[in-house]
Amino acid sequence: MKKIRKAVFPVAGLGTRFLPATKALPKEMLTVVDKPVIQYVVDEAREAGIEHLIFVTGRNKSAIEDHFDVQVELYDTLSRRGKTEILERLKAMQPQPGQTSFTRQQVPLGLGHAVWCARELVGNEPFALLLPDMIMQSEAGCMKQMVDLYEQTGGNILAVEECDPSETHKYGIVGRGKDAHSGFEITAMVEKPKPEDAPSPFYINGRYILQPEIFALLENQETGAGGEIQITDAMLRLHAEQPFYAHIYEGRTFDCGSPEGFVEANLAFALQREDLKPFITRFARDILAQEG
Repeated sequence: MKKIRKAVFPVAGLGTRFLPATKALPKEMLTVVDKPVIQYVVDEAREAGIEHLIFVTGRNKSAIEDHFDVQVELYDTLSRRGKTEILERLKAMQPQPGQTSFTRQQVPLGLGHAVWCARELVGNEPFALLLPDMIMQSEAGCMKQMVDLYEQTGGNILAVEECDPSETHKYGIVGRGKDAHSGFEITAMVEKPKPEDAPSPFYINGRYILQPEIFALLENQETGAGGEIQITDAMLRLHAEQPFYAHIYEGRTFDCGSPEGFVEANLAFALQREDLKPFITRFARDILAQEG
């Protein structure tokens, strides 16, 4: 069984739901408290032992590449001013030379196409896929938990959460088979089924471990919903040949691709910080009191 060394981050999206903020700034660089959204996702991958970070980008995304580069002038200024704490924090977040790679999607043909664009950088080994809009809050990172399950089962791993049965039409839903260590075998994958047609209430939450055979399937995958190449369609084909397992994630997930989820994430992560929690709590109470 090959170790999960590489992770793919599809960051080519335009972020139209956040215009005008994302007119010149990548949506992945919007900050939750004091860190860009993409940094939370990268931190999760690195906690899981990921060694190589692969970003599938598009136009006007150079700020992401700059963020993960060494900024000599900034580091020098912080050092001279004695701001050791923030300097060490920045250095700890800094990937080592050669640990990041960037490739262009060039045309907006969906998540499946974005993953396919990373094929040469991933090569013939299993890899993690993390959707950058989704950030997690839990004691142990979601991807680390998935890697732990993968080391027991092999195959392909999808992180899932349980939704209200009436809301299955919003998500990609999986069928639940027999238990497998901390998760279960996946028997089916259905995109946004009606509640009466859903095989379970478990939905895919934006974290994947996939085998490299997915690339050959994406190579000739027909376009699906929205005229895009859908990763779910390719996973369905791969499921006919390889096992898929679900990791039941028990933590908070925030969809920072929507304004509502972005605001929720800022509140949740601010309340997790001892230096900010008293201020946020007091401010929220004051605002609610004024609103009546």
